[in-house]
Amino acid sequence: MELYLDSADLKEIKEAFKLGFLTGLTTTPTFMHREGITDIDGTILELAKIVPILQIEALGRTAEEIVAEAKRQDALGLDRETTVYKIPVSLEGVRACRMLVNEGFKVNVHLVYTLQQAYMAMQAGATYVCPLVGRLQDQGTDALSLVRDCVEAVNYYGYDTKIMFSSVRYVEHVRNALEVGVHTITVPYKVMKQLTENHFTALGTEQFYEHTGLMTLRVKDLMQGHNPMVTLNNNINDALIEMTKGGFGAVTIVDDNQKPIGIFTDGDLRRLIEAEGATAVNKKVSELNISTPQSIDAGELLYSAQDIFNAQQVDCIIVTSSGKATGMLDVQDMLKLKK
Repeated sequence: MELYLDSADLKEIKEAFKLGFLTGLTTTPTFMHREGITDIDGTILELAKIVPILQIEALGRTAEEIVAEAKRQDALGLDRETTVYKIPVSLEGVRACRMLVNEGFKVNVHLVYTLQQAYMAMQAGATYVCPLVGRLQDQGTDALSLVRDCVEAVNYYGYDTKIMFSSVRYVEHVRNALEVGVHTITVPYKVMKQLTENHFTALGTEQFYEHTGLMTLRVKDLMQGHNPMVTLNNNINDALIEMTKGGFGAVTIVDDNQKPIGIFTDGDLRRLIEAEGATAVNKKVSELNISTPQSIDAGELLYSAQDIFNAQQVDCIIVTSSGKATGMLDVQDMLKLKK
């Protein structure tokens, strides 16, 4: 199924065609008016340089006027192989379609609302026949039945015509187009951008990133750059200063060789003050009830750190290198793998 962008917004057109697989662009005078475009011919020539196939309007009250307008645009320097002229369906419109097709032009007969209109366009040799699904549904019409009937008519009678599903309003319309077997669909960019979105896809992708990170990144790649430390000879107030300077909620307690022997956290501080009052900050670190901290070498893979967080239910792990404290890894740091 061919995929067209339906737009006159130059910025989004350039962005959309970076995808590299769009068939072409459909545009209308209404779109151009909405974008404030006044130089229609200049815009058409600019678009023709950007997109593989350009479908533009050829308006006229009579077949002769329509043909003349198509030829005028053709004379601007457009390529007949990559330009399709859109004509609203009418008796004069299908007559003009036949005249243009006989001269090697490609034609899209659009604004189709009935199977009879579509049949006349097919019989006139239209390259595309374009029912407007959204507009038909606005009127309470079974638009999908019409599109399906058009596809079946092409397939049954062997017309060299492609049915284009247009007036797309929702992502579901694209699914409808696929289900009824149309040959072409033209889609607004806001809908096109939603076609690859799915909540479960997003969750699965983020999980892949997270698990890949756990298996390929090292602790040193994720740990924060600061390394707040105190010794047994410091007091609690010194520990608070180091925490504040580092912007971290914990400080490593080390011996004289910088080997980690404990950890003091902001949670420990709250509990200490609740138990002993504000003057407790004057106590020596050596007076604390220190237990051996959880630690990990900076060169270890992150999945090892995750195992420690899960198994030990701690919020912070001391990171070491050659046995010396070099920093900390917080459980919140692991969330960076999901971004």
